[in-house]
Amino acid sequence: MVIEAVSKVYEGKSMKTQSVLKNFLWRFAERCGAQLVTFIVSIVLARILAPEDYGQIALITVFTTIMQVFVDSGLGTALIQKKDADDLDFSSVFYFNFVVCLVLYVIMFMAAPVIANFYNDSTLTPIIRVISLTIVISGVKGIQQSYVSRNMLFKRFFYATLGGTIFSAFLGIALAYAGFGVWAIVAQQLSNTAIDTLILWLTVKWRPKKMFSWDRLKGLLSFGWKMLASALLDTGYGNIRSLIIGKMYSSADLAYYNQGDKFPYVIANNINTSIDSVLLPTMAGVQDDSSRVKAMTRRAIKTSTYIMAPLMMGLAFCAEPIVRLILTDKWLPCVPFLRIFCITYMFYPIHTANLNAIKAMGRSDLFLKLEIAKKIVGMTLLLSTMWFGVMAMAYSLLVSSVTSQLINSWPNRKLLNYRYWDQLKDILPSIAIAIFMGCCVNLVDLLHLSNAATLLIQIPMGAVIYIGASAALHLESYEYLMGMIRPVLKKIARK
Repeated sequence: MVIEAVSKVYEGKSMKTQSVLKNFLWRFAERCGAQLVTFIVSIVLARILAPEDYGQIALITVFTTIMQVFVDSGLGTALIQKKDADDLDFSSVFYFNFVVCLVLYVIMFMAAPVIANFYNDSTLTPIIRVISLTIVISGVKGIQQSYVSRNMLFKRFFYATLGGTIFSAFLGIALAYAGFGVWAIVAQQLSNTAIDTLILWLTVKWRPKKMFSWDRLKGLLSFGWKMLASALLDTGYGNIRSLIIGKMYSSADLAYYNQGDKFPYVIANNINTSIDSVLLPTMAGVQDDSSRVKAMTRRAIKTSTYIMAPLMMGLAFCAEPIVRLILTDKWLPCVPFLRIFCITYMFYPIHTANLNAIKAMGRSDLFLKLEIAKKIVGMTLLLSTMWFGVMAMAYSLLVSSVTSQLINSWPNRKLLNYRYWDQLKDILPSIAIAIFMGCCVNLVDLLHLSNAATLLIQIPMGAVIYIGASAALHLESYEYLMGMIRPVLKKIARK
C-alpha cells in the first residue's frame, strides 16, 4: 500500500519499486495464508471444544504474551532501525535474548502453581509449564526474524509461517477429535512456533557468530529499552482485560470476549503486519527526510483504511449469520463483542502508521511517552467500567482506541506536518462509503433467509456497492489501487 511513496524514496537506488512490491506481496501472502489456515482451524476447534477450553488458554495467554515481549526486548526493532547493523550486533543480541528467554521460562515454570491458584484452577499448572516452552523457542527465532525484516527477505517468512501453521493445524484438529480437550490447543500453539522456527533456521543463511560485545548491546538497548517499555505497557494493558474478566467473571465470558476479537483481528492483523513489515525498514532508510516519511505515512493510512473499512463494516453488519453458520449457536454471545471490535480495528491504520513514522525516525523516547499517556487514559476507563460487566469493559476499549488515535498522531503535527484532522479527512471518504455499504447489506436480513443464503447475497452485494461507489466518486485510494492492479492483470493476461 505504500509502494508509490516507497518508489520515490528509492528512485536511483538499489531497492527498486518492483523489489519493494515483491516483498510486500510475499509478506501479505504469508499473513493471509497463515491467518486463513489458523482461521479454519479455530473454527473446527471451536465447533469441537467447549468455550471453557478456550477460556483456560485465554487465562494463561495473559501471562505468556507478556513474557513474549521480553523475548524481543526491543532489540529486534533496534537492529532494523540501526543503519549499519552487522554480525557483531546480531550475534550479541542473539545470545542475550536466548539467555533472557531461558530465565523467563524458569520464572513461568516456578510461577505456574501461583497462577493456577490465582484462578482457583489447579489444572492450569501443567498447561502453563508446557505452553511456556514457546518462550524458549521464540528466543531462537526472534533475531532470525529481525534479519529477514532488515534485509527484506520476506519469502522466508512465507515458507516458515505456512509450514508451522499447516503442521500445527493437522496436529491440533487430530488431538481435538481424539478427545484431548484443551491440550489440543496447547499442542497446536507449541508445534506452530517450533516448526516455524525450524524452517526459518534452515532457510535463512545467517547464523550467530562466536562474538559478543557489551558495548554494541548497550548501544542497541539505549533505543531498545524504550521500545521494550512501550511494548510491555501495550501488552500488559492489552491483556489486563482478560485478567480481570477471568478473575471477576468466568472463563466462558472470557472465551466469548476473545472469540469476538478473533474475527476482526484476523483481518486487521493481516493488513497491518504486512504493511508494517515493509514500511518500517523503508522509512528507516530515509529517516532524515521528513517529507518522504510523511508521504509514506499518508499513503499507508489512506490505502489501509480503504481496504480495512469495508471488511470491518461488512463483518459488523453480518456478524450474527456468520457466527451462527461458522461457530454454531453456542457462540452467539460473542456477537456484540465482535461488532465493538470491528469499529475499534477500523481505525487502526492511523495508530500503526503514525507509530511507524515515529519509530523509523529514531524517536523511541516519544514512542514511550505516547504509550504512557495512552495507558493512563485506558486504565482510567477500564477501572471505571470493570464493575459494570464485560460489555462495559469492551465499550471502554473502543473509547480508549479513539483517544489513542489523537495521542499517536499528536507528535506528527510537528515532525511531519501531518495533523490528526488531516488524517481524518484522508480516511473519512472510505469510512462513509463503508457505512453506506453496511446499511445496504443489512437490509437483506429483512428477507429472513437461511444464514448461508443471507451471506451469499450480502457478501457480493457489499463488494459491488463499495467498489461501485468508489468508482463513481473517483475515490483517490480506489484509483491508486486500480493503477497498481491493472498492469499486473494485463501482464497475467498476456501470459
